Amino acid sequence: MVVLIQTAILAILALGRVALTQDGVLCDTAQNSSCVLSISPLEQPFPYYFPVKSSAETSRLFPMSKCGSITLEEATMGQLQEAMSSGFLTSVDLLKCYLRRIRQVDDYINSIIELNPDALDIAMALDAERKAGNVRGPLHGIPYIVKDNIATKDQMETTAGSWMLLGSVVPRDAHVVAKLRQAGALLLGKATMSEWADMRSNNYSEGYSARGGQARSPYNLTLNPGGSSSGSAAAVAANVVAFALGTETDGSVINPAERNAIVGIKPTVGLTSRAGVIPESIHQDTIGTFGRTVRDAAYAFDAIYGIDERDNYTLAQEGKTPKGGYIQYLSGKSSLKNATFGIPWNSFWVHADEEQLSVLLSLVSLIESQGARIVNGTELPNYQTIVSPDGWSWDYGTTRGSPNESEYTVVKVDFYNNIKSYLSELSNTNIRSLEDIIAYNYANDGTEGGNPWPLGIPAFYSGQDGFLASLESAGIMDSTYFQALSFCQRSTREDGIDAALANNGNPLDALLVPPDVGQTYQIAAQAGYPMITLPAGIHSETGMPFGLALMGSAWSEGVLLRWASAIEDLQLSGETEYKRTLPKWYRYREKNVPVRNL
Repeated sequence: MVVLIQTAILAILALGRVALTQDGVLCDTAQNSSCVLSISPLEQPFPYYFPVKSSAETSRLFPMSKCGSITLEEATMGQLQEAMSSGFLTSVDLLKCYLRRIRQVDDYINSIIELNPDALDIAMALDAERKAGNVRGPLHGIPYIVKDNIATKDQMETTAGSWMLLGSVVPRDAHVVAKLRQAGALLLGKATMSEWADMRSNNYSEGYSARGGQARSPYNLTLNPGGSSSGSAAAVAANVVAFALGTETDGSVINPAERNAIVGIKPTVGLTSRAGVIPESIHQDTIGTFGRTVRDAAYAFDAIYGIDERDNYTLAQEGKTPKGGYIQYLSGKSSLKNATFGIPWNSFWVHADEEQLSVLLSLVSLIESQGARIVNGTELPNYQTIVSPDGWSWDYGTTRGSPNESEYTVVKVDFYNNIKSYLSELSNTNIRSLEDIIAYNYANDGTEGGNPWPLGIPAFYSGQDGFLASLESAGIMDSTYFQALSFCQRSTREDGIDAALANNGNPLDALLVPPDVGQTYQIAAQAGYPMITLPAGIHSETGMPFGLALMGSAWSEGVLLRWASAIEDLQLSGETEYKRTLPKWYRYREKNVPVRNL
C-alpha cells in the first residue's frame, strides 16, 4: 500500500502543479503559490518537468517554480537585485533556478546552443563581491546569454551556428561581452540563431542553424520565431534568462523581439562596438539588447554602449551620448502629455494586417488620451521609391531595376571583406575566407546544406545563395557599390526618416510604426538609425505576438527610451490588454523544419 501511495503521489506530482510540503502534505501550486518543494532528491527524484497535456495552449503548460521565496517568472532585474541585496537570494541560487528553467523548457524552444561551464564559478565570485560590499551595478549577478556570433574568450564556442567554426579560438572577448563582465553580469551561455545571421541563404528556415538546430518561439513552436537573434529573444520571452544580446544588420533585433512579445533596443550603428562579432555589413551591423521591460533592456544597453578603439565607427558617438548613461531618460506615463508622435501611414501602416491595425490604433488612442499629440500622414517623402510594397526585401533596388540603389549590393560586398578580416584573427581553424566557407558547406552538404533542396537540406531551401552572391561580388567596391551606399543612406536618412521627423517645420519626437511590417526596420537598418519595439498584442489565430515600435534619428536613443518607457508605463499601469502577455506554447510538441513564415 505504501508503494502504491508513493506511486500515486509521484504521478500527481508529475502533473507539475502539486508539491510536497516539509511535513509531507500535498499542496496544489495552482491554488497556493507558497508551496515549497521538499522531496529529498536523493531518495525521491521529483519528475517536475513533464508538461500536462490538459494545459496545452495555455500559459500554465510550463509553470515556473519559485526561486527560494522569490517569484522568478517575469521578475525584473530590479526585483532580483532587491532580493539579492536583502539576502533572500544569491547569484548562485539565481543561476541554478534559471538552469532548472532551461531543463524544463529548452528541449521545446531550443533557445540555448551552449551553456557556460564557468557560470557557477562566476556566480560564486560575484556573490563573494556582494558579501564584501562591492556591487558593480544593476546587472551584478544577473544571468544573461549572447547570440552565438558574439565572441567570448572562455570555454564556449563562437560559431554563428555553423559546424565549420567549431574549435576555432577567438583572440579576445567581444567588446560588449567585456563590458558586461565589468558590469558584473553573469554569462550563462550562448543563444541559438539563424546560421551566419541570415547571410548565407535567401530562402531558409528562420532561427535554424546546423550546429544549433531550430530555435522556436514559445508563443507558437511551428512558426517563424523571428531572426536572426532567434534564441536570444525566445529565451527572454520564456523566462529562461533575464536579458540577452542580439545583433542586427536588417531587423535581427527588432523582428525577434516583437515576435516574442519582449522589448528590443536596436541602437544607432556605431553606438555599440562590433569588435569581436562575426560581421555582415560594417555599414549596418549593430549590437542590441532584449528584456521583458524597457528598464531591463535599457540596463543592458547602458552597460554595452561606448567608444572602442577596435571599431572606429564608435568614434562618431563622441559628444553625442549623455553623461550618466541612458537610464536617466526613463519616464512614466505622465510625460506623454509633452509628446508629439508621427504616424507614417502610407509609408508603413497600410501594410499591417487588419487585426494588428485594430489593436495598435487602440493603443495609439490610449497614448493620445494621456495628452500626447498624434500627427497622421507624417510620411517619408520618398516612400514610394524606397519602401517595398510587397514586404521586407533587401534587394528591392535590384527588383525595381536599380542595383545601384540596393541595400543588398552593399551588404554582399561588405560581407566578403568583413568576414575575411574577422576570420584572420581566429586561431585553430582553416576557415579563412568566404571561399573556404562555401567549400565547407558543399563538402558537408548533409548537415550544412551547401546545395539547394532537394540536394541539400530543407532548412536551407536555397542552399547558400547568399554566400554565392557575395562571392560573385569579390568584395570589389566599384561605382555601383558606392552609388548604392550613398543612395541607401541619403534616401533613408535626410530624405527619409529625418524628413518625416522634421514634419515640414513642425518637429516630431518620434515616429510610431508597426514593426511586424518588415519595411519599418529595413529602412531604419539602411539609415543606421535606432528603433525600440514594445509588446502590444497577440494574433488570435496563431498566438504570435506583434509590437509597436518607435523610430528616431541618429543618436536619439535617450529620446526613444523616454517615450518607450512612458508608453510601457501606460500599458502596465492600466487595465489595457495591449501589452506583453505570457506565451501559450501553441503546438509545443511539433518540430517541423522549416518553420512556417506566418
